[in-house]
Amino acid sequence: MAKQRFRDIKKGNIKDIPKKEKKTEVKDNNNYASIGDRFKAFLTDLFMLLMPIMYFVVYVIVGSRENFSNNMAMGWIYIIIPNFILVVVFFAKKSQTPGCKAYNIKLVDRDGNKPLIGSIILRYYIELLAIISIIPLFIPFFHKDKKSLQDIISATHLLRVE
Repeated sequence: MAKQRFRDIKKGNIKDIPKKEKKTEVKDNNNYASIGDRFKAFLTDLFMLLMPIMYFVVYVIVGSRENFSNNMAMGWIYIIIPNFILVVVFFAKKSQTPGCKAYNIKLVDRDGNKPLIGSIILRYYIELLAIISIIPLFIPFFHKDKKSLQDIISATHLLRVE
């Protein structure tokens, strides 16, 4: 573009003046769900999803608590598989389980999009392992973004939504 004279620009004779575009940095969304909200959502999911499955398995499928304690490994498989299916379907369809919806939390990938089914499945199993081994549950307290082990490995995170 040819040089414009300051006087022409000031008078408004030249309309299409290229403006310097501000460089905007794309920052990570720091709208991560708090540890407390994630824990409350987890507890809500336990009572809304897992407890009915446990009750059904213990008293309907297995028959009694005594039978469940005798065949505990098989009983837990009967409990974990339907829970796995429910959680994966909720996260795949809406990116939220009922507990996440109650506390305005949504599961997203690194780019802020709906996570892939493989990431959701990986996240579920890593979370299960973290609960069993207990120590990985403390990782969010030391990580700068408050991400848990399942967030780090599956490349997902829980965001606060409005």
